[in-house]
Amino acid sequence: MTKIKEEVREEIKELQLGMKIRRMRQEHRLTLQAVAEKTGLSKPLLSQIENSQVIPPLATLLRIGRAFDVNISFFFESERDENKCLVVRAGEQRARQLRTNLHSREVQPYTYNSRAYGKSQHKMEPFDIEFLVREWSDDLLVRHEGEEFLYLIEGEVEFRYAEQTYHLSAGDSVYYDSNEYHGYIAVGDVTPRAIAVLYSGR
Repeated sequence: MTKIKEEVREEIKELQLGMKIRRMRQEHRLTLQAVAEKTGLSKPLLSQIENSQVIPPLATLLRIGRAFDVNISFFFESERDENKCLVVRAGEQRARQLRTNLHSREVQPYTYNSRAYGKSQHKMEPFDIEFLVREWSDDLLVRHEGEEFLYLIEGEVEFRYAEQTYHLSAGDSVYYDSNEYHGYIAVGDVTPRAIAVLYSGR
């Protein structure tokens, strides 16, 4: 577990999520309490995110982004890179892998890798994802503004959306309004892998 935590710290350091959020908050001259009220997130959680102690899931980044009127791409793009065309070679995205946790879980629910890291001003957020959690908990339910598309490449997942539960196998896809509560868990013996595209409408 110590090794995993060290890897997570290095991944956070590379993306500099906490630094970006703190700098954005300071530029807007807002306190942590003010941001907590704008996002609905707790002040202690925001402090942990800014200090790179907790990695926020995508839904949390979307809520923070909306509070500051920035797209989620702000958190993944390189400030120095203005590429109009971005090619990500097989294996390269692993260097930018971001493990995430919900409510400081010791077991990470999934990993996601940005496929648009280094591309500025993009409207879509493409990721490849590995689903790790195999036991359902309502803590896994999230919702945020926009739409999502997911294509399952390998394995099987259970997808919960509003009051419905769907079993997805390799080759299946789902497109949905992400304003409704939704969440995934892995099922079967193979670690599920998928390509997901998020669109926040910004």
